Parts: sequence; C-alpha cells; structure tokens
Amino acid sequence: MAGLAISEDIAPDELRRRARREHDGRISARLIAIANALEGMDRASAARLAGMDRQTLRDWVHRYNAEGIAGLSNRPVPGRSPKLSEGQMASLKALVLRGPDPAVDRVARWRIVDLCRVVEDRWGVTYSETGLLRLLWSLDLSHRKTRPLHPKADARAQEAFKKGGSPRA
Repeated sequence: MAGLAISEDIAPDELRRRARREHDGRISARLIAIANALEGMDRASAARLAGMDRQTLRDWVHRYNAEGIAGLSNRPVPGRSPKLSEGQMASLKALVLRGPDPAVDRVARWRIVDLCRVVEDRWGVTYSETGLLRLLWSLDLSHRKTRPLHPKADARAQEAFKKGGSPRA
C-alpha cells in the first residue's frame, strides 16, 4: 500500500475535527484512519486503530481520493422498490398523524391491522403487519400509543382532583 498516495487537500487535524463533529460513527472511524495514515502511521496500524482491516482502509482511501469526505459515506444498497409511491406514503403519514374518524373508519385508534386494511382499500396494495410497521418507521412514525381519553371525561373534575379538592365540592 506504500504506492497509494492519500490526497492531502485536508490536513490531518482538520480530518480529526470533522470526525468529532460527524454523527455517523463509521464515517468518523474512516476519517480518523485516514488522518492517522496521513500523519505517517503505517497503514495496518491506522486501520486497526479505526477498527478495520488494512485492505478496507485502502478501499476507503481510493474513495476519499476520488470523492473527498463525501465519498466516505455508505452508498445506498439496492433493494426492492417500495410498493407505495412517494405521494401515497405522504398521504399515509398524514392519515396516521390526523388519526381515525370513528364514524368513517370504524376504529377509535389506529392499529397496524387497521392501517393494513386502509392501505389495501385505498391503494390496492397488501402489506404484512411487519412490512407496514417498517414503512411507518421509515416515515418517522413510531408505534407508540397515546393514553386513551374517554369521550365523556370532565376536564374540570380532573383538574380539581389533581389539586386535592373534591370534584363535587
């Protein structure tokens, strides 16, 4: 690996500074390994300190030389395209955030089973419960439920109870 030169556009201390500010730990480790190698450490030690193999460091150096720091991030892996379009996913997210209408949707709160049924009815796309849960996670929606609220709850009585008073007094 002695024949492979590392681009010296950015100084090693600047690479370390950027590694400290980086949110992705893998990119941070790659930056530190390149900074170590730039400072004269042998490539095997620089790679080992960053938690990678010497050959892996060599591959990252190639990407760093070609694309700079932006080349150190993982490229998206190919996979199955989503069943729903971007517009349909945005509509699903809005539907979940808005909540169900009991008169129309016949449910008081969304469950994954209910959302699977709604997606199939609206767009003709079938999802398993696990698949739809993953889709909701990708839309930054969690599987947390809010505490249920009874429709006939009296807010004044609850506040009076919290303050230690009797709701009937």
